[in-house]
Amino acid sequence: MRTKFTRVTTLLLAAVPVMLLAADKAARPNIIVMLCDDLGYGDLSCFAHPIIQSPHLDRLAAEGVRLTHCYAAAPVCSPSRAGLMTGRSPNRLGIRDWIPGNSGVFLRPRERTVAQLLRRAGYRTCHVGKWHLNSRVDGTEPTPGDAGFEHWLYTQNNAAPSHLDPVNFVRNGDAAGPLKGPSSHVIVEEATRWLDGVPGEPFFLNVWFHESHEPVAAADEFLALYPGEANIDRRHYYGDVSQMDAAVGKLMKYLDDRGLRENTFVFFTSDNGPETLNRYKTANRSYGIPGPLRGMKLHVTEAGYRVPGIIRWPGHTQPGSVSAEPVSSVDLLPTACALAGVQTPRDRPLDGASILPLFENRPVERPHSLYWQYDFAISQPWVISLRDGPWKLLANARLDQFQLYHVADDIGEQRDLAAQHPERVEALANEMKKLHAEILSEGEKSGNPSSATKAAKR
Repeated sequence: MRTKFTRVTTLLLAAVPVMLLAADKAARPNIIVMLCDDLGYGDLSCFAHPIIQSPHLDRLAAEGVRLTHCYAAAPVCSPSRAGLMTGRSPNRLGIRDWIPGNSGVFLRPRERTVAQLLRRAGYRTCHVGKWHLNSRVDGTEPTPGDAGFEHWLYTQNNAAPSHLDPVNFVRNGDAAGPLKGPSSHVIVEEATRWLDGVPGEPFFLNVWFHESHEPVAAADEFLALYPGEANIDRRHYYGDVSQMDAAVGKLMKYLDDRGLRENTFVFFTSDNGPETLNRYKTANRSYGIPGPLRGMKLHVTEAGYRVPGIIRWPGHTQPGSVSAEPVSSVDLLPTACALAGVQTPRDRPLDGASILPLFENRPVERPHSLYWQYDFAISQPWVISLRDGPWKLLANARLDQFQLYHVADDIGEQRDLAAQHPERVEALANEMKKLHAEILSEGEKSGNPSSATKAAKR
């Protein structure tokens, strides 16, 4: 299926055909994925936050391309991460909601991850930070090591007791003990130490920040950036984002100092939209914002999974450019495989597509429209959505009620156009129903128990 909508502003430098570069093993780029937790679409300065200071990510965007239609695989944590790792709808994997501790839900070994595929192709692999794709860290369930990472420092879910001086990290299967500093800085320091040991070899580095998920805590130097903010909880949130931004700056400086900038593909994004929990009084410092988008985390309206996105790939992204092409985290696996000259799995359906054609000003060739399903959404009755080019269809669980939006022009989903475009609704609804049946059938065979937890308890 060819994407019907492409609006890209000067995304390409285009001197070298991308696939020829990927085919040359000597030139295979390093790949870094930086994933935030609950960072809203409007939470960075380069995405128009009026107060938060994010100079390092602003610089990354100025040196690369800012993705204004970037999507997570789901509007909640664990499913989103599962989609990123596998290139598949998380509902196919039976990961339907966030994974509570000791629930027995985990990323099943039968899945093929981007780390496994790249490692087999000769890439060195490392994961640092939050994981949330298992429910236990005692060795009874798969770890990042089982997902293809040769080195890992991780937590099952959140950093404890907060983002400052965490005590619950596990390194390569063993408790790491108390660690000093902000969580984001701890994991970047781990990543750079690991990189020191793999000089000259292509690498895949997965950096999954805990910021800005509860329990939010910012170090004094980052709180000091916001002296005019009287609300100490909001001040901690602002400082927390700047704290993560400073960790990004440390990692980017490392690349520069080691001469790795030019041959490294960097992708920065978030796992879902901003937290909704203040309304339930179960979160104290969640002050993320969705910008102009409708909803927040746990919604299947845009703000649930439309997130900040930045790609820097020197020689291929025009500095300071902006792309409005729909891009999803399920696209990471096929994109990374294309970069490395690796064949994607052929024995299972993929829901993502390589986005490398963007860098040659060509449309992305998708297997089908982008699809989301979150049965426990706050945006009831809307629990399923489909995006095809500029169009987005919302549906209820029974797939007999629909809303249609032209989200390229109506970013806030304010004008339901279903009545004006009944034929388009019918066509998209038919595609949605087919995908829903296929994904539901595969998910029921996944072996994962239901991961349902009431949204109000998150």
